[in-house]
Amino acid sequence: MNIATSKTLRKVPEIILLFWVVKLLTTAMGEATSDFFVYRYNPYLVVILGGIALLLVLMIQFSVSRYIAWVYWSAVSMVAVFGTMAADALHIQLHVPYIVSTIFFAIVLAAVFIVWYRSERTLSIHSINTRRREMFYWAAVLATFALGTASGDLTAITVGLGYFSAGLLFGGLIIIPAIAYWFGLNEIFCFWFAYILTRPLGASFADWMSKRQSIGGLGWGDGHVAVGLTIIIIVFVGYLAHSHSDVKDRQS
Repeated sequence: MNIATSKTLRKVPEIILLFWVVKLLTTAMGEATSDFFVYRYNPYLVVILGGIALLLVLMIQFSVSRYIAWVYWSAVSMVAVFGTMAADALHIQLHVPYIVSTIFFAIVLAAVFIVWYRSERTLSIHSINTRRREMFYWAAVLATFALGTASGDLTAITVGLGYFSAGLLFGGLIIIPAIAYWFGLNEIFCFWFAYILTRPLGASFADWMSKRQSIGGLGWGDGHVAVGLTIIIIVFVGYLAHSHSDVKDRQS
């Protein structure tokens, strides 16, 4: 059967409050983990290994026929790590300005959405039930992480707001799609708008916690923040796996 069109059960979770909590935690964890490895080891090797790890978890995600909390959130977590590495590598190794990388990843994301919509006539995550739609979904997720990383660094560093102030800014901005959804604005637009904003929001607060005090952080260290956030993510994902609270009709 064609991998692009073969039907599966839904491969993504229901959008409940805990979905957004875990999503924010993965973005923060991805930022801290990426910074820990990129700034301590050969960044080219780190990006390659990160890409291999991402490929492996995505292969597992594509191999299962329904949403499984551990599998799905492992993939999201690795997208968070690799997406951050990819965006950071452009700036650190290739010296691409954050404004340029932000525009570049915005164009990439727009292209993914355009091709996805022209192919499937929908961008709804409630319709991720074919292999091709799942491929579009993960391409969009990866692009949102890279875009969020670049825009977050642009705001905190280039614009000069600092990590904490940038976090407050994005925290205020993410309220907009929530209010818009409440007043009946298109659900799909609100979801992806909020999804993009979770990346710079989580990353800004991760940097605030981990970076040294001389540049506006608390000085906890990238490694400590990454490990702490990973433990919290494991606890929440364990709860989701046990409770199935994010599974529609308790798929089995």
